[in-house]
Amino acid sequence: MGTFLSKEDFDATVHRDILEAVTRRDEAVVEICTERAIAEMRCYLSGRYNCDAVFSATGTGRNQLVLMMLTDMAVYHLFCIHNPAKLSQMRKDRYERAVEWLKAVRRGDISVDGLPSAEKTPDQAKASSPYQMRSNPKRINHL
Repeated sequence: MGTFLSKEDFDATVHRDILEAVTRRDEAVVEICTERAIAEMRCYLSGRYNCDAVFSATGTGRNQLVLMMLTDMAVYHLFCIHNPAKLSQMRKDRYERAVEWLKAVRRGDISVDGLPSAEKTPDQAKASSPYQMRSNPKRINHL
């Protein structure tokens, strides 16, 4: 499994025996769903934060809010494998809440304390600035 999310992190979200029953004790399935959740989260966070630094953290160096949202997303993907028609409403709600939170982070409505900012070139910073200066082309009114 990846270094950011460990199997023990799932204990706060789902009981281990339920997780093992859903995955049929296949560690590869857990790893695949975790990597998919990380990839999905990177899509939202990469514009504002340095995702390589965020997801390379281990132990207590990990951001707990990102960890919670990522765990909810990974568990949702794991439970969708088992029987999507009988997926718990709580799992759907927690996944949707995580996605809404990520959208708000991407828009800039929410800032995540402790995450390293993305390093941007001056051109990228200028292009992503909320302020733009423009003018009409210069006209020649007399000869």
